[in-house]
Amino acid sequence: MSAKGPLLSILRTLSAGAILAMGASVHAAETAPAIDLGTSVPEAAAVKEGLFPDDACKELEANGFRCMGLKPAVRFSLPAASFKLGSAELPEGLRKQLDVFADVLRGRPKGSQGVRIIGHADASGSAAGNLALSLKRAESVKAYLVSKGADPASLQTVGLGAKEPKNAQNPAASENRRVEIGRAE
Repeated sequence: MSAKGPLLSILRTLSAGAILAMGASVHAAETAPAIDLGTSVPEAAAVKEGLFPDDACKELEANGFRCMGLKPAVRFSLPAASFKLGSAELPEGLRKQLDVFADVLRGRPKGSQGVRIIGHADASGSAAGNLALSLKRAESVKAYLVSKGADPASLQTVGLGAKEPKNAQNPAASENRRVEIGRAE
């Protein structure tokens, strides 16, 4: 595979807005640009490049090329409205997406850069209830990834409750019930 292979695959699967977002300067996983996957199942190369862009530089250097710049890591927002109201049970569509993330994470060496799983809730419950539910959603994703071979030590979970709604104009909207996966800082 040429060094351009994974990058071309990513460019083909991402929208122009997502590609521009990848170029933004970021400092923490929560502020990294988010790529909304909707119901699509991403390619493993796109997930790897998005979560671990520094691996591409290492790969180029190992093949005798100079790395001319490093894109920041991105967060992947997994399908909007994937969770039922008040539930942390993983829907089938989400499992298909997580299988790709598990493949990427399973191939990572122990002790390498990990990922943060961020759970979200809509504003239909109490603040304390939403916080607990969002953490349960993140933990459900972690348990699934571990069951598929991901290293549990490389997975951090965070629940944000309803603090960062995807649809701020309608805090009780179903698309606010989601999980995001980004690189741990």
